[in-house]
Amino acid sequence: MERCAARRAPEEERRVRANAREYNEKFQYASNCIKTSKYNIVTFLPVNLFEQFQEVANTYFLFLLILQLIPQISSLSWFTTIVPLVLVLTITAVKDATDDYFRHKSDNQVNNRQSQVLISGVLRQEQWMNVRVGDIIKLENNQFVAADLLLLSSSEPHGLCYIETAELDGETNMKVRQAIPVTSELGDTSKLALFDGEVICEPPNNKLDKFGGTLYWKENKYPLSNQNMLLRGCVLRNTEWCFGLVIFAGPDTKLMQNSGRTKFKRTSIDRLMNTLVLWIFGFLVCMGVILAIGNAIWEHEVGVCFQIYLPWDEGVHSAFFSGFLSFWSYIIILNTVVPISLYVSVEVIRLGHSYFINWDKKMYCAKRRTPAEARTTTLNEELGQVEYIFSDKTGTLTQNIMVFSKCSVNGHSYGDVQDVLGHKAELGERPEPVDFSFNPLADPRFQFWDPSLLEAVKLGDPHVHEFFRLLSLCHTVMSEEKSEGELFYKAQSPDEGALVTAARNFGFVFRSRTPKTITVHELGRAITYQLLAILDFNNIRKRMSVIVRSPEGKIRLYCKGADTILLERLHPTNQDLTNVTTDHLNEYAGEGLRTLVLAYKDLEESYYEDWSERLHRASGAPEAREDRLARLYDEVEHDMMLLGATAIEDKLQQGVPETIAILTLANIKIWVLTGDKQETAVNIGYSCKMLTDDMTEVFVITGHTVLEVREELRKAREKMMDASRPMGNGFSYQEKLSSTKLTSVLEAIAGEYALVINGHSLAHALEADMEVEFLETACACKAVICCRVTPLQKAQVVELVKKYKKAVTLAIGDGANDVSMIKTAHIGVGISGQEGIQAVLASDYSFSQFKFLQRLLLVHGRWSYLRMCKFLCYFFYKNFAFTMVHFWFGFFCGFSAQTVYDQYFITLYNIVYTSLPVLAMGVFDQDVPEQRSMEYPKLYEPGQLNLLFNKREFFICIAQGIYTSVLMFFIPYGVFADATRDDGAQLADYQSFAVTVATSLVIVVSVQIGLDTGFWTAINHFFIWGSLAAYFAILFAMHSDGLFQMFPNQFRFVGNAQNTLAQPTVWLTIALTTVVCVMPVVAFRFLKLDLKPELSDTVRYTQLVRKKQKTQHRCMRRVGRVGSRRSGYAFSHQEGFGELIMSGKNMRLSSLALSGFAARPSASWIETLRKKKGGEGSTACSPSGAAADKTLKV
Repeated sequence: MERCAARRAPEEERRVRANAREYNEKFQYASNCIKTSKYNIVTFLPVNLFEQFQEVANTYFLFLLILQLIPQISSLSWFTTIVPLVLVLTITAVKDATDDYFRHKSDNQVNNRQSQVLISGVLRQEQWMNVRVGDIIKLENNQFVAADLLLLSSSEPHGLCYIETAELDGETNMKVRQAIPVTSELGDTSKLALFDGEVICEPPNNKLDKFGGTLYWKENKYPLSNQNMLLRGCVLRNTEWCFGLVIFAGPDTKLMQNSGRTKFKRTSIDRLMNTLVLWIFGFLVCMGVILAIGNAIWEHEVGVCFQIYLPWDEGVHSAFFSGFLSFWSYIIILNTVVPISLYVSVEVIRLGHSYFINWDKKMYCAKRRTPAEARTTTLNEELGQVEYIFSDKTGTLTQNIMVFSKCSVNGHSYGDVQDVLGHKAELGERPEPVDFSFNPLADPRFQFWDPSLLEAVKLGDPHVHEFFRLLSLCHTVMSEEKSEGELFYKAQSPDEGALVTAARNFGFVFRSRTPKTITVHELGRAITYQLLAILDFNNIRKRMSVIVRSPEGKIRLYCKGADTILLERLHPTNQDLTNVTTDHLNEYAGEGLRTLVLAYKDLEESYYEDWSERLHRASGAPEAREDRLARLYDEVEHDMMLLGATAIEDKLQQGVPETIAILTLANIKIWVLTGDKQETAVNIGYSCKMLTDDMTEVFVITGHTVLEVREELRKAREKMMDASRPMGNGFSYQEKLSSTKLTSVLEAIAGEYALVINGHSLAHALEADMEVEFLETACACKAVICCRVTPLQKAQVVELVKKYKKAVTLAIGDGANDVSMIKTAHIGVGISGQEGIQAVLASDYSFSQFKFLQRLLLVHGRWSYLRMCKFLCYFFYKNFAFTMVHFWFGFFCGFSAQTVYDQYFITLYNIVYTSLPVLAMGVFDQDVPEQRSMEYPKLYEPGQLNLLFNKREFFICIAQGIYTSVLMFFIPYGVFADATRDDGAQLADYQSFAVTVATSLVIVVSVQIGLDTGFWTAINHFFIWGSLAAYFAILFAMHSDGLFQMFPNQFRFVGNAQNTLAQPTVWLTIALTTVVCVMPVVAFRFLKLDLKPELSDTVRYTQLVRKKQKTQHRCMRRVGRVGSRRSGYAFSHQEGFGELIMSGKNMRLSSLALSGFAARPSASWIETLRKKKGGEGSTACSPSGAAADKTLKV
């Protein structure tokens, strides 16, 4: 992020004095002007060119251009390089300029927003960019906050104001902020103009939820916290006006501090391409050296005899120096093995794939009006190579729409659905919900199915009353009453909203709040409690408490929190009740419900006064304030009395089990990383079909020490190995580890296993001396669930797999706690859900439902990988076929760096004649339709194994290109040696030979791309045949009279093309060259299709058979045939389908039927490669062989 102001040294603390611009300016704080743009009119050209020439490819082509400007070594005109180079630089510059224009536009829009600034006691309209640190500004309702402000006063009582933080964290619910009491009375400009308080606080940072500082005013000091701050990007809501003191401005604001750029991600194909380009450059140098040596020898042995009419160029005095110059000439001529158009074409193809994702209607959520979005264009093909998915649970696998489902009060469980006789109803039986009509303030959308809880409320059960009283008081929900009795709750989390709504329906209605009071209607009677303190929730405490004083004067602490934290803070007299409640908690968690424990504690007046005094001193402490507060909170939250527990249902998203089942069949391993408790996560695992009853074993790691965790992991590995040995899959234990490779000892285990590990155990497992053992064990399991994990641990798990596995990882989540995981993985996917849009902003791809991940990977990802691989293979082939002809020609032209082709053909070959057909293939090609990609997940495996483009495939393409170039040169050369024209004259001349070879080349590469294209569209036809037509049109134009008359020095060979292509011998030569070049490719592909077909070949063949059968069936119906047809059941059926269907792994029958048909010819080669890859210690440590066959992974 650039600043409008100059860069300054880092601050240690910030000092801000109100209404004192001169004082504050001496610290040189940043102004409120923001600048996200990179260029201006003056700097654009030099800076952009400097950035572009940092690309190795662009520098390489600039170097070639400089060589071509040297007359002694240039055998090609400079425009053959400068035209494509300028084209690429111009396209990139236009793209960069367009992006920067929109950044300028956005900056200007923000910087020119109006704000009311208090200057010399008068409010003046100022642009945001002119606001300075220390200014006091006035905000009005629905206005954006201009900078990070200390709230001084507002129109609401007690200095309260309400804000919406959607731009910061994506949450649309309102939050409350409060001015400190001493400034809350400064409500008019005259008082504010005299305010000269000084704030000393922390320096600028990116922590949105923390702020520490102190206000010094009138010889007193007042502690400041995040509750007193309004951050830039927030919107003022339901507050007529407020005043704030600017603490941080512009780039120093927390919003701008959080807008750091995401780390640039590159695909494995990018990295491979860079390596291959270096290899090609080495090959180019080798060819140049060979031809240079040939030139030196030829000049020394032969050329010296012809000095009279073939004199050496000026300055050349020896054969050796002639060879040296020839080397550079050939570097120029042969540089087209790596054309600059390759990089442009790759970006165009990726852009096209990104638009396909954005335009996919099947990934559009009509309910939320949210389309899928490719937020980056550089990772599309890597979507077709994913092996590990790391998923959040809440809001990603589940809907994050919370429903109060069950509760336990004083040892009695409520919430089971009852039948008319009062017995627990069977599954599928659902009577009428509880009638809340007695309560005029009830939420009509709330439903509960157990009437006994309402009866307990009506009968006055004191425990049930206290239970709901706690739920109505212990929260941070804001209430809004638009009309009498019409309440709207704004909760910071869906869980909290669900709990307060439940209390509301059962007669304990939270009605309103002020900073010091909470008003609740208890069974129709309005009661106002004095709010003494809020002990807020955080991820370390995992609980929140309130301390209230009842109208009778009794002080009570109410607390709710995670069972692991709260149960150990109860009074010993609660032991029996704790045991019963724990059983209920386990039962609820087993049903996949989210649980909280509720407790209370009565406080003596004297103790509270003393504790409150210590709390006030700790709040004002300049150092270690948070630690001191945490100790005080911990002190008071002990020896509490247990009330009960709540259970909230977070339903699965639609299509999650089916998506996970199909992704698992595609050999993608799914790890769930969640903050929920173990029982809840495990139950969701069963609901999602990640965990199944027919698994061999589910290992649960719960050790609290390093030794315990290590022992549990060791026992898990031993069990897996012991189970495998009787199957004949014995192996030796070897712990050989390099920094980048992990040699797994569990490569071929029999059976299916799952691993569940808790957060405290994971902390030990991720330590340096145990991370390999953990990863080894986890990778051998089909499913892994990590519970109670922190956001940092999520990122550490992803980093661990990236570190030791040559596998592509994908992280998917919907909340701010998933951002670190999303940024760490190779591919980050954000779900625009209930937890805001922070995950989306950090992601590479986004959509609204988890089920769309199946389509993103199996359709878009697989197609993108297939298209990019086919594009690269063909691109290298066509350029080697084009360039190597010069190499062979060198042996017949005295190594003089003479080109075979016309220089215009060399310029246009990669720009016009062959660019569009390969782009069309790279953008539109398919091997099987999208429905088949979804039906047969096994089609995804070649991408995981990187089969379609690797070093081996690259060398095959190069070999084919060299083979084509040999035939392309030697067949016309042999024909032309003795051929004559129709009039008996000699056919052989340089230009006729050049036209014949060029025409053969264009036709051969056009036929080849026709063979490579698997999915023909009108665009493919137009580009291929149009490119051929363009070639002949340009060829005849360049040999026409008109161009000769305009440019006699450039187009000397008038009528050559017409005369050459009028000879039947030339066309026969072209036809022979085409056939000989293409026939081996056709023969090889037919043999491969017949003898060793790939799964995609089998799918296409089966599709054709089905179409044929449908046609025959329609014909038979038309003629009224009644006879039975031979059943296809025996052909397609295979043992194991019954078990698969009963296990709930739903798949379409056609998918399963085809797997039996395709297993024989296609499974073996994939499994062989997978085992080979695993043997090399790269990625395969998953169950294979018998284990893979067990679930029939298609």
